[in-house]
Amino acid sequence: MSTLTEVKPVAGEIRESTDEQNEKRKLTESGTAAGTDDTPEAKRMRTDGSCENRESGYYFQNGLRKVYPYMFQYQVFAKGRWVGRTVLDVFSTEFRAHSKEYYEEAIKSGQIRVNGEPVDLTYRFKDNDKVTNETHRHEVPVIGCPIKIIYEDKNMLVVDKPPSIPVHPCSRYRLNSMLKILSEENGYSSLHTLHRLDRLTSGVLMFAKTKERSLFMDELIRTRHVTKQYLCRVRGEFPDGEITVAKPIEVYSYKIGVSGVKEGGRDCTTIFEKLSFNGKSSVVLARPKQGRMHQIRVHLQYLGHPIVRDPLYNDEAFGSNRAKGGLTEKTPEELVDELMKRHTLENWLTPMSDAELENRKATFGQANPSSDTPGSPATSSAEDFFKNYPENLEHYITDDFRKTLRGYDPSKMQYVESCPECQQRYIDPSPEDLTMYLHCYSYKGEDFEYTASWPNWAREDWVLD
Repeated sequence: MSTLTEVKPVAGEIRESTDEQNEKRKLTESGTAAGTDDTPEAKRMRTDGSCENRESGYYFQNGLRKVYPYMFQYQVFAKGRWVGRTVLDVFSTEFRAHSKEYYEEAIKSGQIRVNGEPVDLTYRFKDNDKVTNETHRHEVPVIGCPIKIIYEDKNMLVVDKPPSIPVHPCSRYRLNSMLKILSEENGYSSLHTLHRLDRLTSGVLMFAKTKERSLFMDELIRTRHVTKQYLCRVRGEFPDGEITVAKPIEVYSYKIGVSGVKEGGRDCTTIFEKLSFNGKSSVVLARPKQGRMHQIRVHLQYLGHPIVRDPLYNDEAFGSNRAKGGLTEKTPEELVDELMKRHTLENWLTPMSDAELENRKATFGQANPSSDTPGSPATSSAEDFFKNYPENLEHYITDDFRKTLRGYDPSKMQYVESCPECQQRYIDPSPEDLTMYLHCYSYKGEDFEYTASWPNWAREDWVLD
């Protein structure tokens, strides 16, 4: 088995593959990625997104980074597939965060508007319609830790991304995204995303500070002058030697983000090599040649060794063999439906009694409540925050973070009567629940190499699978 040695960062930057550039473009079109292009199309893209009207911020509780709920206005231009469909049909089928009844009331009340004006339920979208939706935004918690900087100069910023945090604002994550955290807490604005990591993937994440550097990195990637290495812990004993998987991958659903090996899909190759085995699981080095969506995860599933704690490709929805050899008893459509049912937000909800709801209304916004109230988050101390903090995340924690940890402040909470999420109580996931054992360890070019910390779960003696 081979071993890896850590290297010091040297000057240089990276850009991701064409697939991931396309993903970035889609994000920009929905208003979630920052950019500085001043073409008419780019200007439209920047308005096709959202604008914030908020008093909010972060707090840390139960090992998690949380966001106080805030008012938020979504803005989007009508997509081509919306034209001719009613506003109620579009919202109830394309935006599944709320029920059809919720959107019906939001349209009637004028919360949802088209071209700045209220519309009725039967209004049909026209090309270039601008839609706004004023909502009380509740974000999903992520792992609570600071962002560790690996390397920085006037052109580049390289960080060690913690698991659970998406790169761009998306879906139920906005302030709890890498771009927003780096802006809000570290003062970095107008960063150019050079590549993406899945939300649950940790490790090397690079940004360009200038458009010129971003374009330069595009050329490096296009001409394949960059190599990348990932660490994975997978189920079972991985075979010895170098294992190459050259199997095409097809995206089954962009909406929930799931792919699979399928003939006729996009060609891609990943090279794997076992580093260690602890009697139950193996640490594997992965070197993907392309950047298809979930390429490493899908190819490991194909080999029969899915990644430990992978909530998608290590899920029983794929069958007892987890789609080993690309075989599953379900069609892609059936598989997507099953995964959507198994990973619904309702799994994190618990009923709230009338008394708890009244207590929440009464105490949210108070500066100094006399005690923690059922139905509202508990106050927290640094000691409580780290009580059950997992060992595999401790390398992200710094002394400064411990000293400046911000606990829950009830005065910053707000209750909105019409907000369905203010009526709900969510079960906090544990930080361990938000961890997948896939880590971007290094990116290397002709005159640079960046490496992230070696994760605890990749140690040869690790047994807490």
